Amino acid sequence: MLTLALHGAQQAPEGFRLVWQDEFDHDGPPDPTRWNYDVGGHGWGNKEPQFYTQRRPENARVEGGHLVIEARHEPWQGAPYTSARLVTRGKGDWTYGRVEVRAQLPRGRGSWPAIWMLPTTTAPMRWPDDGEIDIMEHVGFDHGAVHASVHTKAYHHSIGTQKTAKVAIPDLAEAFHVYALDWDHDRIRMSVDGREYFAFARESGDTRVWPFDGPFHLLLNVAVGGAWGGQQGIDESSLPYRLRVDYVRVYQRLAK
Repeated sequence: MLTLALHGAQQAPEGFRLVWQDEFDHDGPPDPTRWNYDVGGHGWGNKEPQFYTQRRPENARVEGGHLVIEARHEPWQGAPYTSARLVTRGKGDWTYGRVEVRAQLPRGRGSWPAIWMLPTTTAPMRWPDDGEIDIMEHVGFDHGAVHASVHTKAYHHSIGTQKTAKVAIPDLAEAFHVYALDWDHDRIRMSVDGREYFAFARESGDTRVWPFDGPFHLLLNVAVGGAWGGQQGIDESSLPYRLRVDYVRVYQRLAK
């Protein structure tokens, strides 16, 4: 686990310590000591038509105290749209803890913003065998509904066994909300503004149902269309789509 110097004193929840944060308090590119980029336009396993760029301020920048990830309607390396996918892999990897992301989501049919986690492995990742934690997903054609899910070899959408839940957040495009994960040895829970609406409990030590005992990293992105986000088409007049993030904070339990 990587622990970075923290700027700004933040009150940790009782029993936790703050181990990683980005308050986005300096305008310019995202902090390279905290964030990497996933780059490319190959569909990302979901038939997404956007190209994720690297270090391009039109798609990822810090301004006015917020990280802005912006999906745009513009041609780029054969793709009709651009966006960004920021990841903490190698710069923020954790096993268990609490992750809080305060964010304002975009509006528009075809938008698909996500706050999620993938395993950090030395070998090529196997999906869904190695697990996925979706802290927040929102698709623009179902505006005002936020989804949380986990994916494992036994439980994933491709075979209709996914573990998921959704909650109504009518003003998600007008206001900032805190999307949070609480993850420990026995349970994964997701909440919005402290209201829990999803829980997944360990059933056994079988990694087919619980592959969540190793390090995971955080991803922030805005997809355009795709297998889910594009189910009702893309309203190009609603672009650009902007995901604004006020802060990211990661806590881990104090040793007893």
